Amino acid sequence: MPIIQSLDRALRMLDLFDGHTSELKITQISERMGLHKSTAHSLLKTLQMHGYIDQDMESGKYRLGLKLFERGNYVIHSLDILRLAKRYLLDLSEKTGQTTHLVIMDGNEGVYVDKVESPMATILYSKIGRRIPLHCSAVGKALVAFRKQEEIQKILHGYTYSKQTEFTITNEADFLLELEKVRQQGYAIDNQENEPGVRCIAVPICNHENQVIAAISLSTLIARIDETQLEEFVVLLKQTGSELSEQMGYGTPLK
Repeated sequence: MPIIQSLDRALRMLDLFDGHTSELKITQISERMGLHKSTAHSLLKTLQMHGYIDQDMESGKYRLGLKLFERGNYVIHSLDILRLAKRYLLDLSEKTGQTTHLVIMDGNEGVYVDKVESPMATILYSKIGRRIPLHCSAVGKALVAFRKQEEIQKILHGYTYSKQTEFTITNEADFLLELEKVRQQGYAIDNQENEPGVRCIAVPICNHENQVIAAISLSTLIARIDETQLEEFVVLLKQTGSELSEQMGYGTPLK
């Protein structure tokens, strides 16, 4: 397929600027591009006219323009977690035969914002719009564990560890140990801690700022799923979480 040389050069010119190189002289640009100085100057002036390149009038150095920031924000705001996550929830449920959820955090609780029900694992307590505690749910643990320590402390300040089942964590010390375990293994698990007979696994979804914005989970009935199957589900869930995070702009796949 033929390419437009001038457009290709302009785009490659923009790629010269990154986190390590914020400003460049025209001689540096022409050398790195392998272009004559006059050709580089013409491209720079064209990009500058449209706001994609800016020039420091004192030093004469060029840098990226605010138009890129503006356009980048359009892309960011168009990323709809509900829209993007739906096909992943459907695909994960189809592959595993289990019920899948998408949960976001509001205050110090999780909120179900989407669900794909499976006839093989009907989960009655989860409904779109319903809230769920953080300390006794896989999604809750995933939403909290991968945040900064000061943010975790703020979330847990005054938190009530209500006992849902005999397996529920009921104090902050044990919950912090659980969060460390979640970080180490890359996923969270709720083993009958919220509902007897139900075991859930969850992973966080991160955005372009490497912030946790949601959690995706897979809920199973213990009577129907053994440990081997659960391990297979964990692999699929982690892969799904990584792919969805990348769709939301996260730069590094989750481990």
